[in-house]
Amino acid sequence: MNTIYDVQQLLMKFGTIIYIGDRLADLDLMEEEIRELYQSQCLSSRDYQMAILLLRQEAAKFRDEKLKGDKK
Repeated sequence: MNTIYDVQQLLMKFGTIIYIGDRLADLDLMEEEIRELYQSQCLSSRDYQMAILLLRQEAAKFRDEKLKGDKK
């Protein structure tokens, strides 16, 4: 698992499609869904850790880009 797309594909295996139109909200919902799948023992700890890491990195990157755009 290397990208957010990979996380989305993982969620699709469980019948979950998340698209609200707000990137940060999408990432937050994906993180919550991944957490629930892990707690239900549907995901390995490796998949869980990698998915959470990717989602948090993407959210941080998005926030940084948004801040830079607001400063201009």
